[in-house]
Amino acid sequence: MPDFRVHVLSASAEATELFLPPAETHHLVTVNRARPGDSVVAFDGAGTEWTCILDRVEGKKSTVLRVSHHARHAPLPCAITLGQGLPKGSTMDDIVRQATELGAVAIMPLATTRSEVRLDDERAAKKSDKWRTAAVEAAKQCGNPFLPAIAPVQGLDAFLAATEAAATELRLVASLHPGARPLRTVLASWRAAHEGRAPRSAAWLIGPEGDFTAEEVARAFPAGFIPVRLGPLVLRCDTAAACALSVLRIETDS
Repeated sequence: MPDFRVHVLSASAEATELFLPPAETHHLVTVNRARPGDSVVAFDGAGTEWTCILDRVEGKKSTVLRVSHHARHAPLPCAITLGQGLPKGSTMDDIVRQATELGAVAIMPLATTRSEVRLDDERAAKKSDKWRTAAVEAAKQCGNPFLPAIAPVQGLDAFLAATEAAATELRLVASLHPGARPLRTVLASWRAAHEGRAPRSAAWLIGPEGDFTAEEVARAFPAGFIPVRLGPLVLRCDTAAACALSVLRIETDS
């Protein structure tokens, strides 16, 4: 993998030159110290990558990349959506980064009963912008050619309705409540009912600090969510999200 990766908002797959805006120019040239002649990979977040050579820097506002090759990548076998109870502080930034590295296709921040953060429209918009930036940074670092869709902060019922409308095949809620089953057992049952194949789409529902209330977990059941335990220990919400996504990714992509 080349040392330098940049994100382009839109470009033709057959483009021979790519023009980077000021923010990407600053990150590539000033922060990462790329110079003309260096190899750079540009990606659009939708699966297309361009292998390029840094051709020239036009002041501080634009960089021109000369394209030598482009490729279209296939999505991962299982499209995983993360519904994350909104945690306090900057924890959601870390969750977005980790979810991007683990190939989540969508991240839906949820305002839940035990979420301590309450955002007005202006603050919610700023948070969403910050999370998208975190996703781009993570995709640059890990080589993911896809960026997750990051939804506006919403309620639990909106998330449940969205997964039903999308006909998501496997729906899981991480739970500390009695009756939660190991993920491997749930997946084995799912495969047995579907001729041995892995699910092509899945949704994980992860609580905030303090987890979901029992009433919230119960609301997820009619929407087809299965309670799953993530081992014998109580995990922080960011650890739980990373654990849930990584284990499901391994089980569905192998």
